[in-house]
Amino acid sequence: MKTDKILDIAKRRGFFWKSSLIYGGLSGFYDYAHLGAALKRRWENAWRRFFLSMDENFHEIEPCQIMHENVFRASGHIDSFIDPVVKCKKCLNVERADHLIESVVGGSFEGVSLEDMSRIIREKGIKCPKCGGPLEEVGVLNMMFPVELGADGSTRAYLSPETAQGAYVNFKQEFEVLRRRLPMGLAVVGKAFRNEISPRNALLRMREFTQAELQIFFDPERIDSHPRFDEVSGYRLLLLPEKNRKSGKVSGVSCSDATRFLPRFYIYHMAMVQKFYLEVLGIPKERFRFRELVGDEKAFYNKYHWDVEILLESAGGFREVAGVHYRTDHDLSGHQKVSGESMEVSIEGRKFVPHVLELSFGVDRNIYALLENCYREEKERTIFSFPRRVSPFDAGVFPLVNRDSLPEKAREVQSMLTASGFSVFYDSGGSIGRRYRRIDEVGVPAGITIDHQTLEDGTVTLRDRDSMKQARVSIEKLPSALSRFLDGESLKALGKML
Repeated sequence: MKTDKILDIAKRRGFFWKSSLIYGGLSGFYDYAHLGAALKRRWENAWRRFFLSMDENFHEIEPCQIMHENVFRASGHIDSFIDPVVKCKKCLNVERADHLIESVVGGSFEGVSLEDMSRIIREKGIKCPKCGGPLEEVGVLNMMFPVELGADGSTRAYLSPETAQGAYVNFKQEFEVLRRRLPMGLAVVGKAFRNEISPRNALLRMREFTQAELQIFFDPERIDSHPRFDEVSGYRLLLLPEKNRKSGKVSGVSCSDATRFLPRFYIYHMAMVQKFYLEVLGIPKERFRFRELVGDEKAFYNKYHWDVEILLESAGGFREVAGVHYRTDHDLSGHQKVSGESMEVSIEGRKFVPHVLELSFGVDRNIYALLENCYREEKERTIFSFPRRVSPFDAGVFPLVNRDSLPEKAREVQSMLTASGFSVFYDSGGSIGRRYRRIDEVGVPAGITIDHQTLEDGTVTLRDRDSMKQARVSIEKLPSALSRFLDGESLKALGKML
């Protein structure tokens, strides 16, 4: 299976593995090794560059991961952040009920009532997956991790189950220091913690994970406008509306046509999210879609909710990796009520509580989706064809042989590129072909080889990971050529083809 091959490379080459592995590991917790950490940072930085550049009033903040219990009382997490669970009467194993039913019946059971899930388990004769024993009625479990603070543990707090609350509790202060302008975006790239009942599928469902979220605070009276909407009006969104669920047909709908059922402010940001996946991450169109959530499937406070889904064969089909959520004024109004602090703003003589459009991304899920979608098996090699600017390293630098002053020259080239801001590494072990195969397997886009001709004319070979073609480039022009290559230019435009 592709999953097994990816997990093998991930562990063998240093992308990720189970946390606390020397003690047997912890379910739902993964450590990123050196390549995985580099890939993850590259993804996060690509996300920052793309989404924070959408508006000059979008900014990144870094709130605490442990927060006051009243934060989560106001948000509703203490009362309603629950998952359906079912316990085995025989071995006491606990499973998430909707996922257990999905594994037997297929389809999606998210949002189905506890009573209906209990009925389905009885009717389908679903048993404990561990021991085959009978199951109890479906119940619930709050997924938050409580924390007791202070020497006597008298102060109650929680590990944050989402990064969003950090933006909401900081909204009023940021609004003031950013000169009282809307829309205002507060982005958070940080950790979240959820006590998942049955974590699974490696990075797809974890107990400690990373989110990248942009909370956009705006005037609700302007939800049907966006100053840059004309730029995307003809752009076609890939939509799976609720009415197409059974057929699975994805409709290509222009942003202008989408105004028949969605407001322009929402549509514009959907278009930008899709552009990020298709144009920055290189996800093929046929493997991407927005899936509409309705009724009990979506959070009650979301007026509009479309999930970003990517096709992952290893996970059985399309899986959620992000979402676009119109949360109305639920969050700020909740914090206003519990804290007693007014969240109203005054703009052009009007007082109102801003509404929120949330762009939410599961970073770890996106990393796994990137690994699966970029994995290739060819006749002579295994390759991860990561987008060039998202790869763990920009290039590997190789002396053709370990003699004749080539290693020293290769080190000079490595130092020059590092000083120019590139992430490069040096490798002199094994044949040059073997070294190329090593960087192909971890997705490094460029190989730079220093050979005897380098000593004669000051040129090196620049190799493209995907095509395996090479061009000779002068060392003097190498930083510029490598930068242009990483931005998508072909080798033909950079040097003399070999």
